[in-house]
Amino acid sequence: MEVIFLTFILVLSIFLGFELISKVPATLHTPLMSGANAISGITLAGAFIAAGSMSAEMATILGTAAVIFATINVVGGYLVTDRMLSMFKSKSEAGK
Repeated sequence: MEVIFLTFILVLSIFLGFELISKVPATLHTPLMSGANAISGITLAGAFIAAGSMSAEMATILGTAAVIFATINVVGGYLVTDRMLSMFKSKSEAGK
């Protein structure tokens, strides 16, 4: 019963996330991405806990995969945000 409930939550979150992201205008993308990077940092902290738990081998494997994917998400998000913010710098600030 718990697996069915968790699957329902997963499917609902995928649908809701897709609907929300598809309605975001381009001007709000960078500020929302910065907020998403902060949330991914929290996800990374939870992934460390899951990877370090010695409860089951599968939990360690999934936790390690979560650490890898969350790290890629955080680093990539900050690189994209930094690149987008550099587009707004003046030419004199870019040379410093």
